[in-house]
Amino acid sequence: MPNTYTQIYIQLVFAVKGRQIKIPSFNREEIEKYICGIFNNKEQKVLAIYANPDHIHIFFSYKNLRISLPELVKVVKTESTKFINEKKLSSGTFFWQEGYGAFSYSKSQKDAVVKYVLNQEEHHQRKSFKEEYMAFLEAFEIEFKDQYLFDFYEQ
Repeated sequence: MPNTYTQIYIQLVFAVKGRQIKIPSFNREEIEKYICGIFNNKEQKVLAIYANPDHIHIFFSYKNLRISLPELVKVVKTESTKFINEKKLSSGTFFWQEGYGAFSYSKSQKDAVVKYVLNQEEHHQRKSFKEEYMAFLEAFEIEFKDQYLFDFYEQ
């Protein structure tokens, strides 16, 4: 009996609720490792991850299609929120904002996207999260309504 074979590269982007600065740099790696573990447990492979103080980028290989992308994001947000709050890795109560962006890439783009995700600190010295996210929507020709975007607050 034939198998199903897939290779899909996706960059997820989602924000901290209220775009608050809730991911301190000294806890960033612990949060990233935990999130990578969630992906691994769901038979997905994270290629690059970077938790900014107010949003996160996760570039992964989506192989296990038995879990839908919305279900995977829900599990990641729910489990990581619980972990961050139980371990007190953020000041006050931590929540992710509703919604996310998911952008697909070809194999030939993989190395460039890994580099982009890992270079977030430098990248955001030149461009705000709002500018970055709007550029994604434009580049991927995604129609949207402003009222359904992340809450963007000037920091």
